[in-house]
Amino acid sequence: MTDATTHEIDRNHHGTRMAWRAVLSAFCACLIGIGLARFAYTPLLPAIVDAHWFEASAAAYLGAANLSGYLAGALLGRPVAARISTVLTLRIMMLAATAAFFACAFPISFPWFFAWRFAAGLAGGALMVLAAPAVLPLVPPSRRGLASGVIFMGIGAGVALSGTLVPLLLQQGLRQTWLGLGALSLLLTVVAWAGWPHDDAIDSAPAQHAAHLPKRWTLRALYIEYALNAAGWVPHMIFLVDFVARGLGSGLQVGAEYWVLFGLGATVGPILAGHLADRTGFAAALRFAFLLEAVAVAIPAFGLGQGWLIVSSLIVGAFVTGTVPLMLGRIAELLPHHPAQQKTAWSLATVFFALFQAAAAYGLSFVFARTGGNYYMLFFIGTGAMVLALAIDLAVAAFVRAPRENARAP
Repeated sequence: MTDATTHEIDRNHHGTRMAWRAVLSAFCACLIGIGLARFAYTPLLPAIVDAHWFEASAAAYLGAANLSGYLAGALLGRPVAARISTVLTLRIMMLAATAAFFACAFPISFPWFFAWRFAAGLAGGALMVLAAPAVLPLVPPSRRGLASGVIFMGIGAGVALSGTLVPLLLQQGLRQTWLGLGALSLLLTVVAWAGWPHDDAIDSAPAQHAAHLPKRWTLRALYIEYALNAAGWVPHMIFLVDFVARGLGSGLQVGAEYWVLFGLGATVGPILAGHLADRTGFAAALRFAFLLEAVAVAIPAFGLGQGWLIVSSLIVGAFVTGTVPLMLGRIAELLPHHPAQQKTAWSLATVFFALFQAAAAYGLSFVFARTGGNYYMLFFIGTGAMVLALAIDLAVAAFVRAPRENARAP
């Protein structure tokens, strides 16, 4: 083996280590920005009401504040990164999410709490838009599916961690729980700090060209489907623990256990969804996901018992994170060899997602307040959103297929 060959092998090994170090940073970003900053609020919601920090309806609106901040972060993430660099933006957003945890330990007023929940959502939206695209180009194409799954497992890991850690911290008090989450977020920020690639490495991803681009309406339909999914998940993401704890009268501890199941599903969801897409293609995998989600979201509304509620928590949790790599893969299918257009499409998909999720959060909070705490209505509305997403996907597929079949007809 020549010195040049040895040097090349060493350089490849170094590049691989740097790439997976960057994947770890993106994992931490998803864990903080989405897994903890958003989902830790769900098991905290009953405790906030019981501690008389805020009334139940106000606490639900505070949960929606995070989702509206997520929309703002999805819109502003790329423009801010273009002005001050991607790496600096990622670091600032992780620090902002961390600061929000510490600030929420002090319920000074509703506007104060609302502003910090909004800031946490803004950080999460920006991290979602920027983290994975900054890292995945550094990973060899043959390993990008695995790397994508690892990154988005951070969301599920945060859900599972919040479901196990929050009840333990609540034994020390509500304020101590927020402070503990802030300390964990700060630790993860430190772990991720030096792992991000340099901005020149992010900007140097090779650009390829192809002659064909899919029609715009095909992508627009995909954005709407993703957005309807976001709306359909809201009943589980915001109200699941409260439904079990107060709606079913089972208490916060049992509610948190269902949230752990939700988190376990969210942890393995990206890997399972990616494996499914490898075998069936991303379009078919998305349709199967929409169908399964529609059934799972509806289950709590029928009062079928503990076993079915466990199934519902696991399946919805799995696709909350598992749909993300499916969406990325579907965009890549529609925009092959166009990395710049893929990033733009992913940003637009995230914006649509955030817009519908925020609107659904406020809308369902309004419905919840006006119906005197009717949880079942929320799950029926979420199911309707999932069914509509599937119907749109099937209609678009049929519309695309018809001209091709007519062209082949003799």
